[in-house]
Amino acid sequence: MQITTLSENTAGRAGLLAEWGLSILIEADDHRILLDTGSGFSAVYNAMALGVDLSRIDRIVFSHGHFDHTGGLIHILRMMRSHVEVIAHPDIWAPKYARRPEREGTYIGVPFAREAAEALGASFNLARDPVWINENIVSSGEIPMLTDYEKIDPTLYVKENEEFKPDPLWDDQAIFLKSEKGLIIILGCAHRGTINTIRYAQKLTGVEPVYAVIGGTHLISASPQRLDATITELSSLGVQRLGVSHCTGLPVSALLAQTFGATFFFNNAGTRITV
Repeated sequence: MQITTLSENTAGRAGLLAEWGLSILIEADDHRILLDTGSGFSAVYNAMALGVDLSRIDRIVFSHGHFDHTGGLIHILRMMRSHVEVIAHPDIWAPKYARRPEREGTYIGVPFAREAAEALGASFNLARDPVWINENIVSSGEIPMLTDYEKIDPTLYVKENEEFKPDPLWDDQAIFLKSEKGLIIILGCAHRGTINTIRYAQKLTGVEPVYAVIGGTHLISASPQRLDATITELSSLGVQRLGVSHCTGLPVSALLAQTFGATFFFNNAGTRITV
């Protein structure tokens, strides 16, 4: 199993592009699955720099419908020049906005029309439930809110009939992989909570040991209480590899590095992990 990060806020080596967003390629059990596509051209550029053949991708999974995880799809489809299934929640097409007191609502949803992607070969499989790619690989579907300390970001909204309503982020999902070492959990943004996602992965797959957690944790604006609770839970789970990205934020990443030592790694563009 090989996991390669094609796009992230930072680049791990010279010659790669850094761009706000995330895109992670998973190669396992003869499948090549791309979780998210970054926000622009960086995933395509970095794939070429890393020698990754995008035409061999057989599925794309969207973790949720924000521009920084979906915007690169059009560039990737143009490079692939073939039909590909895109697994996502129906709510990815909701009109999503960020609203803060000091400014008006800013559109942060998918930056292209569905028809444009379909014209380039995308076939959308929109599902609220988990989608099993094989017996070892599954997209999570909707993730239940179980902990009392993980909350949806209050600055995120959907626009319905000209009215802004809090976005429940039902479209937030991850990819779970069963391995001999335990669960490998690939996060997009974990808007519905990193620990919520891990607990759901254990329940859905029936696998308790968690070997690796990789991707965005959305701890960038977490309260000290939430950080403490998350770190305590991660420690109790015995996670052996913790590779954070994107919406984790650099200060929180530094704290996690200090706490978890050799277990921690910064998962930026160009990071390649073999299990």
